[in-house]
Amino acid sequence: MTAAYVALEGGHVIEGRGRAPGTANGEIVFTTAYTGYEESLTDPSYEEQVLTFSYPLIGNYGVREERFESDRIHPRAVVARELTESVTDWLESEGVPAMDHLDTREIVTDIREGGAMKCGIAVGESVTEEDALAELDDCVAMSDHAEIGAQVSVGEAEEYGPDDPEAPSVALIDCGVKGSIISSLVERGASVSVLPYDATTEDVLETDPDLLFISNGPGDPANYEAAVALVSELTGEVPIAGICLGQQIVARALGGTTEKMAFGHRGVNQPVLDLDSKRVVMTTQNHGYTVGDPGDRLAVAQVNVNDDTPEGLVGTDADVITRQYHPEANPGPHDSLTFFDDVLAMTDAQSQPTVPADD
Repeated sequence: MTAAYVALEGGHVIEGRGRAPGTANGEIVFTTAYTGYEESLTDPSYEEQVLTFSYPLIGNYGVREERFESDRIHPRAVVARELTESVTDWLESEGVPAMDHLDTREIVTDIREGGAMKCGIAVGESVTEEDALAELDDCVAMSDHAEIGAQVSVGEAEEYGPDDPEAPSVALIDCGVKGSIISSLVERGASVSVLPYDATTEDVLETDPDLLFISNGPGDPANYEAAVALVSELTGEVPIAGICLGQQIVARALGGTTEKMAFGHRGVNQPVLDLDSKRVVMTTQNHGYTVGDPGDRLAVAQVNVNDDTPEGLVGTDADVITRQYHPEANPGPHDSLTFFDDVLAMTDAQSQPTVPADD
């Protein structure tokens, strides 16, 4: 049996069976989703992380490229109770170490009690615990990945949707966008310009946008200074929307704060309460940071039922709407797909800067 070890922050080492060889390190996190492993593995929000699947069998319906959310696997390594050959062959082809035949309940418990933590993984015929511990020693904290946006963003502008001057024009800042977010906008008739994570105001205005959209992505929102500045400059000039990391960036731009969560929300069964309608919807989530204080220019519209963290924000003085969860729901429930209709509806009546009326 191929050897495999995962070393957790603090020195706890767990042995398993090696399925795809290699060494890696990253922040170890877990997802409670029991389907959608293809979408999870190709979600850019897992960049620089080691993904643990809490569901015991991963790969039972194969691997199909049409389900991918990006062009590659993003977690640095994968841990599961049982991985099928179809998944391990895929992981090995992309050079992503993987291990199984270990008690993932133990790892999930460690993360819930100690929080998301650094880890090192070593998989191979002759690896030892010391190899995993060496990887752990080299691991960098998530907040220290200052340029993580560059690892997942487009290098230059890309265009999607109709070439129609009458179509709503969306300037989407790619901080690690999932493909289904772009598809959700295009399916509703929008023309989408996907711009790099560090796009300037001039870059955005060149697209003549009806809407500025800040995407999901990995890492600490404090490290996305260009996107924060962009939102600050364009609030009130053009409607703004954001998903996941995008909500956090918008909050920071408008005077709010963000903070790291103990172990985050990752799965497809997170309950969210809409404070206006009092309706609870089930949502797909993948984030390790959250909005602390939204500030005076944003109001909390939705909260997580389990811990009261903000799940939706709206502007108090400009057209702004954000969601912490993933309304595109790939994978997951479709309860919140109308978010994209609400976002594009803002393009019909763009907000103007608030100016006192003349007497």
